[in-house]
Parts: sequence; structure tokens; C-alpha cells
Amino acid sequence: MKKRLLVFAAGAFLAACDQLPGQKGDEAEKAPTDFGAAERTETTVEDDPFLWLEEIEGERPLEWVEEQNERSKAYLASDVRYETLYNQAIALLDSDDRIPYGNLRGGYVYNFWRDEENVRGLWRRATLESYKTDDPEWELLLSIDALAEAEEENWVYKGASCLAPEYERCMVRLSRGGKDAAVRREFSIADKWFVDDGFEVPEAKSGLAWIDEDTLLIGTDWADGALTESGYPRIVKRWTRGTPLAAAEAVFEGESEDVGVWTAAAHRPEGVTPLIIRAVTFFESEFYVEQNGAFQKLPLPLKAEIVDIVDGDVFATLQQDWTYQGATYPQGALVSLDLETDQASLVYAPGAREAIGRVEATASALYVQTLDNVVGKVWRLDQSGDGWTRQQVNVPDNGVVSIASANAFRDDLMINFESPARPDTLFYVSEASDVESIKSLPAMFDASDVVIQQREATSSDGTKIPYFVIGNEDALEPGAGAPVHLYAYGGFEVAQLPRYSATVGKLWIERGGVYVIANIRGGGEFGPAWHQAGLKTNRQIIFDDFYAVAEDLIDWGVATPQTLGISGGSNGGLLMGVALTQRPDLFGAVTINVPLLDMMRYDQLLAGASWIGEYGDPSIPEERAFLAGYSPYQNLDPDADYPLTFLYTSTKDDRVHPGHARKFAARMEEQGHSFLYYENTEGGHAGAANNKQTAMRLALQYSYFFDRLIDSRLE
Repeated sequence: MKKRLLVFAAGAFLAACDQLPGQKGDEAEKAPTDFGAAERTETTVEDDPFLWLEEIEGERPLEWVEEQNERSKAYLASDVRYETLYNQAIALLDSDDRIPYGNLRGGYVYNFWRDEENVRGLWRRATLESYKTDDPEWELLLSIDALAEAEEENWVYKGASCLAPEYERCMVRLSRGGKDAAVRREFSIADKWFVDDGFEVPEAKSGLAWIDEDTLLIGTDWADGALTESGYPRIVKRWTRGTPLAAAEAVFEGESEDVGVWTAAAHRPEGVTPLIIRAVTFFESEFYVEQNGAFQKLPLPLKAEIVDIVDGDVFATLQQDWTYQGATYPQGALVSLDLETDQASLVYAPGAREAIGRVEATASALYVQTLDNVVGKVWRLDQSGDGWTRQQVNVPDNGVVSIASANAFRDDLMINFESPARPDTLFYVSEASDVESIKSLPAMFDASDVVIQQREATSSDGTKIPYFVIGNEDALEPGAGAPVHLYAYGGFEVAQLPRYSATVGKLWIERGGVYVIANIRGGGEFGPAWHQAGLKTNRQIIFDDFYAVAEDLIDWGVATPQTLGISGGSNGGLLMGVALTQRPDLFGAVTINVPLLDMMRYDQLLAGASWIGEYGDPSIPEERAFLAGYSPYQNLDPDADYPLTFLYTSTKDDRVHPGHARKFAARMEEQGHSFLYYENTEGGHAGAANNKQTAMRLALQYSYFFDRLIDSRLE
């Protein structure tokens, strides 16, 4: 139901590269950093010599891509470590020892699984009781490999929306090559196949919700101006079984300037509540609930997110203070709104260093996932009289605690725990609130000598910026000279958490590398205010936070500019591009993945217009001047001394245009800078469509890091 996840699945690209907790480090005042626009001249469309690279499937651009791919892969795959890195990565990704995470639906757990034999994956389910055993009996629902072969399509599974409470009818989402745009087809669980003459939606960036077995609410590309400028649905219609899609009845229309209009439905034991979400901007939405046959606007503030509707109460988290009927509810809080009386109440107000994450409702309770100084907890909330009581769920502390799945028609859920040196454990919480461990991941790398620290750097405005460090004890000794991989994202209120990562551990930590994750502003580690501090023309503070962490690592002695490598994807790719052009002196290696880099045209490319609320509007002079001051593509300097840079993107990314990375690389080449470039021809914004492609990306990245930070073989 969270539009943010529908529109911009921010950190998914580097999901395999997660991170870490511990002690504060030395604190040092940093001089303010001033990167203005005064000394740069922006590139306009008219004088952009590389505009031709924006033609995604054009013959000339693809020839350029092929040439770069061959050159760069030949360099990186020739590293003596590459083959071993790839083999270790694919073994981890295909391992049967992985926890088969899934969704609780009734008495079943539904899981999607990829391995060596099932490259595209299996959609399957097991009864809850069987799932809890060491060897579940899986019932195969759909083989994506077999489907792709039979239909001669490059299908990538993107999930399924199933009708509660029986969950016997599902709308399966299938993407060609991993794109966001997907086909949706009705599937019968009983028949284990698609429904003849059932609901089917052609390829588009659609959104839909089941109302009942014969009715869908759907927003899709209806043609003739039916999409927003961001390329998402603008019009929602009610589609009845047995009628053509074109005959569906319109029930709501947004504006072309909106990000998009989304549909949802809260299915509960007490009934179904249809919901329409009009995303006016990426972070501002209007909410409409169907009451008495019409959609009525709710009095929630624009900066809010509905998490569920339970027994006539709308539960929402607030990204801004909300003054309503004489009371003020604080930013970051969880509140409820009674649909019958329009009365609001406070459910949960987080503390100063606390942030609310996922919220799930079971049949009779609310479960709230929180971060407290970037350490996870889960709370059970029960209504008592006019207020709420809370009790912490008894799972381990000092790690990442997350709600894996919850059952809206029962009182059970699954919770996952992990930390950088402790593999995942999946807990089942029963209707009686008993907590039992049902799955655990074996150690996937040697963590016997691993040290984890939580430190703080001081940013340019004096703010303390937490970061996690993980590495073997010897590697963390000042002056040890170990290669350091610093990862950050810094946007869209997406928190970066200290998770257990088998691939980082095996491919990097075991080989003596140090892994660091920076909790810079722009993320959600400390709630909405932490994110909003770096919006639009305030974005330089996010970059300064990142540099502060890098400088703290260097001052500590665990890194030098020659041993410090950085990576980030998507919005994090923008961060990497800015770091390269603003502070090349700090880094010995820079990996830029599926990035935004041309900030003067980002709003004109694919889904870019939807992110104006995050970055600013190039058509507004003040915001355009600020964007021009840091836009990596425009700020490449022919006289600068940049480290050899590695760019990675995907031809099938229909969210962040591959032209960003292409043009940046072409300009580096024009200016005489050394770079490596690889573009996967499928995979979408995730950068990979299957485990083999993910393993290749990881092997390329770590071959590059080891080479640049240790051997310096490639020039």
C-alpha cells in the first residue's frame, strides 16, 4: 500500500550488499563545504553531444554499449579473482540453505524460489505446519522457466496479488526482461494455471486491487492521455468480470501533473474497504475511501501514508505535524482516524532517535516495526479503553528486526532477525503470542573474527552521522591498509540497515576487506525529519554527510584515499556521481550503479518527473541553478584527476533511464578520463533478472574493488 515502494523501490539493486552495530568514534569538527553553481556552465539539450545515447534500443547506442561491455568485461574478468568470486556468489545465491521467505495467506506460506535448475524461478506454497519443518512439502503453483519456454517470452516474475481471505484467485505480474511495466494475468490456485477468459491487463505500469472475485479496481494505460507526466496511471476504473477492459467504468481521475493514482483495498474479517491514493507529488498524497457508493476524501495531511484500515479506523503514519480538530499530532507518529466519527487519535509517537517502519494488522492487534538508533524492535499494540498499550515482541536485540509477513485474518505473523555477523533467524508468532524459531540460515562466511562497530562522524553543520563498520579485527587496526567498501544511499526516506549479507561476507570480508554503511541524511533511519533535511536545494548536506564519514574513516586510520572504495545504486548512484565530481581526492574506486546523473534532464526521462519532490524542478530557476551546481554529468571536469570509475546499468531499466550512465561514460571518454562500463541487456532497475546475472555483477564489482584498492593493475 506504500506508494513509495510501488514507484521507486529504492535500495533493491544492492539488496545483497547490506551491513552493521557498536561504539562511537572520535568526533571532529568539519569545515563547511560549499559547492555552488557559479563556476559551472550547464549543458542544454541543444548542445548535448551525447543525446543520441538516450535512444534506449537504438542501433547506434546499442553498438556503443556492446563495445563498452566487451572492453570492460575483458578487463575485469581477467582479474585472477573474478572466476572464484563469481563461483562463490552463484553458490550462495543458489544455495538450498537459504531461508525460503514467504507470505502468510490463510494456512499457507507462499514463496518464490530461484536456484541453479530454476533460473527464472518457482512460485510455490506449503502449509504452515509443513513450512515450519526442516523439509517443507512444497506445492508447485507455477514454473516461470517452463512458462517462458512455452510462450517464448523473457518472463521475469514480479509478484502476485491474491484475493483474501481464500487466496484462490491471484493476479500474477510478469515482466519482459525485468522492466517495471508488466503484464497481469488472472491465476487459479486450484487449477495451477491461468484462468480462461479471466482478467488480463496488457503490459503497462499498472496498479490494481481486488474488490471481490468479480471486480477489480485498476489504473493502467488507457491511452489518450491516461498517464501522468511521470508515466503512471492517472485514471482508476472499476472492472467487472465478463466485460472487456475497455468497458471498465471510471471512478476517479487525477491530474496529468500528479505522480500517479494508485488503488488498494483493505481486506479484513469485518469486510472490504476500497482505497484510492492520489500521489500529488512523490511525498504528498490525497486519500479517498469508498463510502456509500462514492469515494470520499479523507482529512489526512498530504504528507502521510495509510498503512491499513481496520474495523472502520484508518491507520496512518505522518511525515509532517498534523493539526486536526484542536489537537496536534507529531511528525513521525502513527495515528488512527475513525471513518464514522472523523475523530483522530494518537497510536504511537516515536522518540527523538526512533523511527516507525513497517506496520501490520493481524485479526486483533497492530504490530509496529521500529528503529531505535538504527537498532530494530517489533512491538505489539493493543487498544485498551481510549488508549493503546504496547509490548515488545520477544526476539533478539542488537540487530535488524523486521516483520516478514502478517496474517490479516488470524493473529499470527513471522518476524526476521539478523545482524552483520549473525545469520538470519525467522520467528513465528502464534495466535497465543508464543514466539518460536522456525528457520535459521547457517553461517555463510567465517565471522569468527569479525568486529562490528557503530561510530559517528561530524558533518559540515555539526550533526552527528552514524555509520556501521564490519571487518576482521586485524583489518580494523589503524594503518592495517585493508581495502574499504563504503556504501550509502541517502534518499527517499529509505533506511540502510546492518543486515547479514552472505555475499559481502564471503566475497569481501573473508578476503580481508572492510565494509561500511553510512546512515546519512535523506534516509529514514531517524524518521521523516532525517529525510526531509536534504530535500531539493538542501541536498548538499546529504553529500557532506557522506564525505564526513569518508573523512572519519581516514582520520581513524582504517582507510586512506587509496584504499577507500565507494558504491551506490539508483539515488545512491547519483550520490556516487556527485562524490566523484566533488571530492575525487577522497576515493580510490567509485562504483556507480543504475544511476541518475544528468539532473538537468532527469525529469524528462522515464519516471523522472515523479521525483521532483525529492530533487527539485529544473523548470524553477532557483532549483535549476542548484541542480546545475552538482549535476554529475554537467560537472565532469577535463582537468580533474578522477579514479578509474566503474558504471553499471541495465538496458531494460524503465525507471531510471540508462542514458544517464551512458552519457556520463561518453563524456568521461571525451575528456580523456579512464572508466569501465557494463550494461546488462535485461534486469530492469534491479540490474539483474536472475541469480547468474546478480553473481556476475557482484564478481565484476569486487574484482574492480580489489584491483583498484590493492593491485592497481587497471589503468
